[in-house]
Amino acid sequence: MHTQSHTTQNMPSIKPDKSWKVWWMLLRPHTLSAAFIPVTIGTVLALNEGSIHAALFLAMLIASILIQAATNMFNEYFDFKRGLDNENSVGIGGAIVRNGVKPKTVLNLAFGFFGIAILLGIYICMESTWWIAVIGLICMATGYFYTGGPVPIAYTPFGELVAGFFMGMVIILLAYYIQTGTISAISVIISIPIAFLVGNIMLSNNIRDLDGDKENGRKTLAILIGRKKAIIFLAATFAASYAVILAMIAFGYLSAWALLVLISTPKAYSAVKKFIGKSLPLEMMPAMKATAQTNIQFGFLLAIGLFISTI
Repeated sequence: MHTQSHTTQNMPSIKPDKSWKVWWMLLRPHTLSAAFIPVTIGTVLALNEGSIHAALFLAMLIASILIQAATNMFNEYFDFKRGLDNENSVGIGGAIVRNGVKPKTVLNLAFGFFGIAILLGIYICMESTWWIAVIGLICMATGYFYTGGPVPIAYTPFGELVAGFFMGMVIILLAYYIQTGTISAISVIISIPIAFLVGNIMLSNNIRDLDGDKENGRKTLAILIGRKKAIIFLAATFAASYAVILAMIAFGYLSAWALLVLISTPKAYSAVKKFIGKSLPLEMMPAMKATAQTNIQFGFLLAIGLFISTI
């Protein structure tokens, strides 16, 4: 978030005719693609091994979205507690300071989402293996400590790596495993570009917030290497994502239908271009949006390509 000092006095109240938008923005919908795309890809990939269990897919999908939404709410809560959000903050966060949502309500809702995810996880474990419970609890702990705890992960240079690993690679492998009962080489390799793209969503946020984060003592990757190199890194990880898919096609792991992901390249190019030469957070909002849209387009196009190749 754009970091400035805040006050809790005179917080604006939620307008009845716009309250649903406040709660929708609290979910930070542009980040939810980091949940449903990996689940979809892992499940569609499992089709190559035979039929899929629709109920398991839905349970995994809903649980992943709930964990991501809860993580966003913890971010909202802890940014407020640390004084990083105020009425003038740039972005879709700030429901507490701008819309009068009570901090305790946000925190309770986040834990409520975790509770529902746990119930869904129990069903998934009953249909697969109880080892899934261990992994699920680790994922939820990571979601909490991403912005919570004494040393939040998001305040370190490892935020993108952690987000990409858990919300990209781990979710794909879990979705694939609960359908097939195994992990294959292709499921591991195909999770790499998705992990890159999930990490890029976080990186774009940190590029936007670089100046404010630096003032508040954060040490994100963008701060560590500087805005110019961070944008170059963003472009490189976009390129690496496409390169992995092309390599998988070349070595026969994927069919030519996976080339559909190339349709998303203009959006990736746009995301990088819109960051170049910008220094104000508001100016970089279109670049952040384009980064999230690249993730969505790439993921869905890859899922479509995988699905077509199985029929």
